[in-house]
Amino acid sequence: MSLDAAYLDYPRRRHGYDHDLYAWSALQERRPVAWPGGANVAVWICLSAEVFPITPSDTPFRAPGHMATPYPDYRHYTARDYGLRVGIYRLLDVLAAAGASASVAANAALADHAPPLLADIVSAGHEVIAHSTDMNGTIATGLPEEDERALIGASLDRLQAATGTRPQGWLSIARSQSWNTHRLLREAGVRYCCDWVNDELPWRFANGLINLPLNHELSDRQVIAVQQNSAESYTQQLLDAFDWLGREAEESGGGRMLPIHVTPYIMGLPYRIGAFEQLLSALKARGAWFARPGEIIDAWQAST
Repeated sequence: MSLDAAYLDYPRRRHGYDHDLYAWSALQERRPVAWPGGANVAVWICLSAEVFPITPSDTPFRAPGHMATPYPDYRHYTARDYGLRVGIYRLLDVLAAAGASASVAANAALADHAPPLLADIVSAGHEVIAHSTDMNGTIATGLPEEDERALIGASLDRLQAATGTRPQGWLSIARSQSWNTHRLLREAGVRYCCDWVNDELPWRFANGLINLPLNHELSDRQVIAVQQNSAESYTQQLLDAFDWLGREAEESGGGRMLPIHVTPYIMGLPYRIGAFEQLLSALKARGAWFARPGEIIDAWQAST
């Protein structure tokens, strides 16, 4: 018995994906990107400035790094609070010494929790990215659309009121989005998000929103806290990545990007901060272009 001729017809069969969110694209087939000063690699440093409520919410899910033992979980709560009281200032000092621009993914609750810290971040010239309301402000499919719209709006509004500038960028907690997020971000006037990790250069959604990939595998949380590597091993892995990207850039004639995601309560500890200082010194000596997200996107758009 032969198959019906229509059996193999599938309306979604085509080159690329089975969705219309964005187009498939191979990195080596794109127009080369030129970074300022002829740099081969743009280094984007993103610090997380996160406010963890002492009692976590599991709706729609509990944020990674949240309180774990029976509440009140003072041990984990104060370890995270250390990042905002001590660790982040060490990181800001190291950035200043290296002359490195960066971004800070900030919960809007920081405006109430630590307004002087937000002021110090802005005065140092770093870019603020909206990172939800606090670490209970998670997003996933199942969160009502109006609730998600309100969460995004409140995050942007509160950070704008505190800093005088409306954030251009958005980083979801755990990089988690719903089916509605990229549309709601666009409606809210957000220029770019950092949640989708499927590339090493910016790319654009079909609706115009730009994605600036923030690599998770090379975050200090993943390498140090999860994989239990040393700070020195973390530094070496990042330098290895930079060197590889630099060789690719030289061979292709187009710039590459290395995102470095740093957590103040992890890397800001006194026995790790020295490794971070050495990392920035080594990257600077290798000719890295330390850039804020908006600067990277501007250069990418000018090239493409």
